[in-house]
Amino acid sequence: MTILRVLLSIIKIFGAILKTSFMSKKKIELENQLLKTQLAHFQRRMKDGKIPKYPVDDKIRIHLACLCELFNDLKSSLVLVTPETVKRWHTRLFKFFWRKKSEGGRPKISKDTIAMIKRIHKENPLLSPEKIHEMLVALNIMDAPSPNTIAKYIPKMRKPPTEKQRQSWRTFLHNHRKNIWSMDFATVTTLLFKVYHILFIVSHDRRKIEHFAVIENPNANWMEQQIRNATPYGKQPRHLIHDNASVFKEKHFQKFLKDLNIKSKSIAPHSPWQNGVTERPIGTVRRGLLDHVIPFNQRHLECLLKEYVDYYNNHRTHQALDCDTPEGIIQPKKSLISDTKLISKPVLGGLYHYYEKVA
Repeated sequence: MTILRVLLSIIKIFGAILKTSFMSKKKIELENQLLKTQLAHFQRRMKDGKIPKYPVDDKIRIHLACLCELFNDLKSSLVLVTPETVKRWHTRLFKFFWRKKSEGGRPKISKDTIAMIKRIHKENPLLSPEKIHEMLVALNIMDAPSPNTIAKYIPKMRKPPTEKQRQSWRTFLHNHRKNIWSMDFATVTTLLFKVYHILFIVSHDRRKIEHFAVIENPNANWMEQQIRNATPYGKQPRHLIHDNASVFKEKHFQKFLKDLNIKSKSIAPHSPWQNGVTERPIGTVRRGLLDHVIPFNQRHLECLLKEYVDYYNNHRTHQALDCDTPEGIIQPKKSLISDTKLISKPVLGGLYHYYEKVA
């Protein structure tokens, strides 16, 4: 209703301006003098108490505010109110107008979209909102909800902190990552408390797990064989980063790497962040798989790791890869989320699922 009054006041103002454009200058001056004389008489009677003071209503406020905003020179002619009062009225009117204009906020997502988000989270309770968003982007859904929107419809999850890296190492890794691999061990305990070591070899370019192997007691000969298995047909890195474990620093193994023209680079003692590209996938495998299963033996552990590494390389998206996977995915046809139907395929007995569009 107030907005309608504003529009009517503006129309009246322009009507008055249009009317005066057809009047002679002498007639306008006489009309102004007549109005000022009547106003002076009205003010004198109001000052003597013969006419009661009435508060200025909203219609007059709007009219004066619009008129003074259009013509600043008229502020000096104000008699009933001060220019500061008119300015305050105009500010209040603008706040009201902007509040009405801003009502509604972000557009709401459909019930089907919410149901899809909840379904994906139910089937993959370990995935963060960012990962669900990346999964939808990887399926070429143009209007995929943002991670903040997705987070509203799933239980709150604590995001693990990222490790800070030094500038010198970050620059080195960026300039050489296409030719850099890194490796490290993780340990896992079986049902009967037998401890196995898992070797992970990761490429820095696409963060792909190039190779993994399980053994109870690693040694230099076994390490040499794993490097051969990870580098078939001459596919090998220029640099290989590792920590200071004795099996990595063993002389025969170092000579083996040198013969393959692979430069071995060990990190500083007690500085696992310098090998962060391998530490992160190992942490992902531990949080995503090893924390949720109890391997019976070495063979069982290898089967679990094989299935999870295949899921990690081919279906798990990464923010650093622009929501792509380490192996790279074939982009499906673009579609809106409201027109998209997905089929899910379980991984590790339903611990995870990956999705494909229904044709």
